Order: sequence, then C-alpha cells, then structure tokens
Amino acid sequence: MVVIAPGWIMDVERGPDWLIVALRSEHDSEWDTPPLAETVWQLVEQNFTYRLVLDLSQVQMLHTAIVGQLVHLQKRLAMHDGCLRVCGLSERNHDILRTCRLDGFMPHYRDRNEAVLGNSSDVGGRLNKPR
Repeated sequence: MVVIAPGWIMDVERGPDWLIVALRSEHDSEWDTPPLAETVWQLVEQNFTYRLVLDLSQVQMLHTAIVGQLVHLQKRLAMHDGCLRVCGLSERNHDILRTCRLDGFMPHYRDRNEAVLGNSSDVGGRLNKPR
C-alpha cells in the first residue's frame, strides 16, 4: 500500500509481526520535508504492531531533522516494547548515523529481509537476534 503524507511517500508492507515502511521524499531535498515520526507512528498504531523496519534506501541524506525524528520514533516504539530497525542506508547516511553515535542505538541492516530476521551482524559487529 502506498501512503502519501505531507512531504513523504511511504510504501507500506505488513509482514508477520512487522510493519515495513520504505520512505522517499516528495521534494527534491529531504531538508524541506515535514516531521516524520508522527506520521509513521500513526501507521504503526493502525497496524497494531510496534515492530518497524524503515527502508531508507531512497532517502538521499539523513539531515539532522530526520535523524531527530528517527530517534523520537525509536524511543516511542521502545516505550511500547517495540523496536525499530533501519535498512538500505547509503554509505553516506551510515556515516551520518555513526557520526551522531546512533549506529548502536538504531540497528541497521543491508536489506528488509535481514532487518526482519535480525540474523546478520550490524556494523558494530554484534549479532542481532529477532525479538
């Protein structure tokens, strides 16, 4: 299902116990995009699952505003015993998370399958197990 939120286009898939959301910006620059966390949170609640994979392969650059929204979303999910896993990060976006020291806070994976299974090593070298 495709969801269009102000400034964002989200391809949403429902898997067993997981919600998978692929993000892309409607704008040429994600810098101009509106807040993300509340829109994704509404999707999570509508689908009755607090386990979320965000596919960021179409996001050109994780600006600080987007990173802040991801942190907010991660904390909100954790308060409901949920989890957030990200996948599809470009090398540049991975470097941004690492620079912000969030690469350990937000598990990231190569693709959606690895994120759902949680069976590959993240960049920090730890083995991530599914919940």
